[in-house]
Amino acid sequence: MVIFKNVKDIQQFISDKKALGSKAGFIPTMGALHAGHISLVEKARHDGMFTVCSIFLNPTQFNNKSDFEKYPVSVEGDIELLLKAGCDVLFLPPVSEIYPDGVDHTETFDFGYLDAILEGARRPGHFKGVGQVVARLLDIVRPDFLYLGQKDYQQCMVINKLVAIRGMKDVTVKVCPTVREADGLAMSSRNRRLTESQRAIAGTIYQCLVSIESKQATTPFAIVRKECEDILVAKGFVPEYVALADARDLILLENFETGRPMVALIAAWTGEIRLIDNVVLE
Repeated sequence: MVIFKNVKDIQQFISDKKALGSKAGFIPTMGALHAGHISLVEKARHDGMFTVCSIFLNPTQFNNKSDFEKYPVSVEGDIELLLKAGCDVLFLPPVSEIYPDGVDHTETFDFGYLDAILEGARRPGHFKGVGQVVARLLDIVRPDFLYLGQKDYQQCMVINKLVAIRGMKDVTVKVCPTVREADGLAMSSRNRRLTESQRAIAGTIYQCLVSIESKQATTPFAIVRKECEDILVAKGFVPEYVALADARDLILLENFETGRPMVALIAAWTGEIRLIDNVVLE
């Protein structure tokens, strides 16, 4: 694995690879890697890609300064995981390489409705920051395929819209299944911050999502939502939302609709840790 820290060098390296006929599969991350990230590298390799992973803790997508400061950092361990996974290139840039003119002089995008609901409503400015950094990284890496994890469902939709807004027809976005712990907890870098007691209840969120899926043909969503909220509260969570939406555009739904592709989404706090998850209803 080759590690680059500046834009000029990685661009030349990738350009040379592409000239030889390679296709680049890109996995952008903020570090603190886990099996979910590694599954994206493995998927890209399985697809025959020349794999490029980035680790950049992007300051512009944190609406909570404390969350940014406490975000886990484990670069040496991350490098070891990527080496074992057979990743070809790691981009490890400083802030000055991503935002050479400063964070206040970077292109921003209008994601419309997606920026006003769920994660967008509860994390003001978050998707603006996501758009800034992903646009910049795509300009640098110029991948053929972009690999994302389904756990951040709304973010995946935002990035899909970003690619469309910029007319990047040569970039294919691939959203890959969420990787879970044995109890169903969606793997996340933030899970490292969970205490033992918080970790013991964290799988409850996935259990609620499974319950929503199982009851879609028999019970109104309003009732199922209230059941999930009550279960989460009883376990010690502070729920932010238990939502149902169209899986194609994230239009929020009041009730289940037969024949319509749907996704159930949950966000909840346990102590200072905010967990999110989703399940596409089958």
